[in-house]
Amino acid sequence: MPAVDVFTAIANPVRRALLDALRPGPLAVHQLLDDFAISRPAVSQHLRVLRDADLVVEERVGRERHYRLRPERLRDVTNWLAHYEQFWTTRLTALRDLLDEQP
Repeated sequence: MPAVDVFTAIANPVRRALLDALRPGPLAVHQLLDDFAISRPAVSQHLRVLRDADLVVEERVGRERHYRLRPERLRDVTNWLAHYEQFWTTRLTALRDLLDEQP
């Protein structure tokens, strides 16, 4: 079992941005740094949290560390959000109906 909960890991906007940056494919830490206005140690700390949540995999390529997204770990989030989809669909339909009744 992962050491960090997925929800805890994605609660931080920098970590969500790191996941977005990794969507196209694996990147080295130095490549990730280009997109963030934070220090290398800060990026490394965020990557550690994502790794501990099993959302990314770290692979050594020569002297560099490359990170690869594990999107299947986000299923927990998708499943949790699915419970609210019907709630919001019902609410928005009711709002639409109410607005349609207005002159």
